[in-house]
Amino acid sequence: MTTTFDILGGRISLRVQRFGEGEPLLYIHPEGGLAPRDPLLTHLAERYTVFAPEFPGTTPGDPYAIHALDGWTDVVLAYEEVTRRLGLERPVVVGQSFGGMLAADLAAHFPALPSRLVLVAPVGLWHDDHPVRNWTTVAPDKTAGMLFHDPAGDAAKAALTLPTDPDQMRAVLLARVWSMACTGRFAWPFPDHGLRGRLHRVAAPTLLVWGRDDRIVDAAYAKEFTAGIASSSATVIDECGHVPQVEQYRQTAAAVDAFLA
Repeated sequence: MTTTFDILGGRISLRVQRFGEGEPLLYIHPEGGLAPRDPLLTHLAERYTVFAPEFPGTTPGDPYAIHALDGWTDVVLAYEEVTRRLGLERPVVVGQSFGGMLAADLAAHFPALPSRLVLVAPVGLWHDDHPVRNWTTVAPDKTAGMLFHDPAGDAAKAALTLPTDPDQMRAVLLARVWSMACTGRFAWPFPDHGLRGRLHRVAAPTLLVWGRDDRIVDAAYAKEFTAGIASSSATVIDECGHVPQVEQYRQTAAAVDAFLA
């Protein structure tokens, strides 16, 4: 089920997909786009009504919506506005990677918006001792090694396997590349967004979930986030890279369930 809202004074139309039934949950997808078969999203939809906005520009048929956003502030305001338009009152907010940075900044700008916050390997902070890898510059044949602790494992193969039909394969690749371009336009240079200086404003209880072998954003950043957010804790999962909800799904789901319970 999908709903579309004209927001930011009508500058863009933002489409929101809805999954499951239960208490409201806002799901902010990572840089690669919204994947309805994301195992964490599917799991959450078993007990929540999950509202998942498609980042501007990633909705099929509306690729140039991205050009209507003037900067990072527009991105944060767009997600706050669509949350209000959906009528969500203090939803749980979950974000992964780029979506985690956006979820954290949404909670920092609007502390009363989320009831609880789950950030899965979020980008958004910078420390010279642990430089964050720019995922937009990684060659396609290096993607598995960048995302997964075990790039040859079943989880990596299942997540990155492409359709065999040439037209479908082309469509999937183009959608993935365009989504990375749309989110990447506002991700970098993310140290300039100033999230570190706003983290203290996050009032919602917060869970950080990280893979110990994350090759994009080092697990050391879990301490950086928990140091900035007063009511927060971190779960670091062994033998896991940048996508815990895929590579170590059971442990990730268990940590999230325990926190939200």
